[in-house]
Amino acid sequence: MTRAEGPIILEYPINTSVNKLWSALVEPEEMVQWYFNNIPDFKAEVGFQTQFLITNEGRNFTHVWEVTHVAPKTEISYSWRYPEYPGKSILTFSLLPKQDQLKLKVVVEVLEDFPEDIPEFKRESCIGGWNYFIGERLTDYLSSST
Repeated sequence: MTRAEGPIILEYPINTSVNKLWSALVEPEEMVQWYFNNIPDFKAEVGFQTQFLITNEGRNFTHVWEVTHVAPKTEISYSWRYPEYPGKSILTFSLLPKQDQLKLKVVVEVLEDFPEDIPEFKRESCIGGWNYFIGERLTDYLSSST
């Protein structure tokens, strides 16, 4: 993913309340149920940092997150980088309640280019990852916890 490609913007209809969705996005005991099962901790507080290791096809990806913006029950952003590779992005989750429907908007903005020769950093891989995490895992988690 590179800055030149522009941000990735995805929207998902979510069949739950704002409170339940917000909790799933920021409470560590819920995040590990649908997101990454080894997130050690998370706080919806600007400046909070966490890191955890994911390995894929023999490559290490130490996820380093730092919360950069919080508007409770509305929006949260955190930077996302890996010490093993160049590149940095900002992820923003926005909760968009409209009449009787709730949408989750996911925006990934690249601040520093990621290596183009690593499959996990390709734009299609990022989109596929969010479709899996939000479109499948989060929606399944929320429907099973209601």
